[in-house]
Amino acid sequence: MDLRSFIPALLLVFVLATVTAQSSEPGQACETKNGTSCEECLKNVTCLWCLTTKSCITYPVKTILPPHSLCPLNDARWGLCWMNFQALIITMAVVGGIIIIVFLICLFRCCKCENFGSKRFEAKMERQANKTRTKQEERKAEMKQRHDEIRNKYGLSGANPYSRFA
Repeated sequence: MDLRSFIPALLLVFVLATVTAQSSEPGQACETKNGTSCEECLKNVTCLWCLTTKSCITYPVKTILPPHSLCPLNDARWGLCWMNFQALIITMAVVGGIIIIVFLICLFRCCKCENFGSKRFEAKMERQANKTRTKQEERKAEMKQRHDEIRNKYGLSGANPYSRFA
């Protein structure tokens, strides 16, 4: 199996396993898990664990980030108990930035390779044009030589008496 197709397949399996492990349990509110642990709270993906208050809170989906009054970002846990929400946001931003930079580098390299290919094509066309031009000049010189031989044969090689009238 090719490594390029193995890594995305492995990532897909990992993501699916994570999602199914953290499936939301219908009808069970996060606030009912206040006396439990972080791991127990985060089994439901709609829950947020606050480390300072040791409480399980329903994630406020109307705001992208949980407000500081609810739980400070460095004490909030979502998805993983060992990573705070602030570190998760920074990590995701860095990984996203790296992906964008890699994409732009690949795009630049492809365009550079494409330009290199077109330059190579232009050089080939120039060589063909030069070759054609050289052959044409050779044919022209050959034709002139033949005409001169015919003129010499019939005695027309001297000065043309009608050139005075032109």
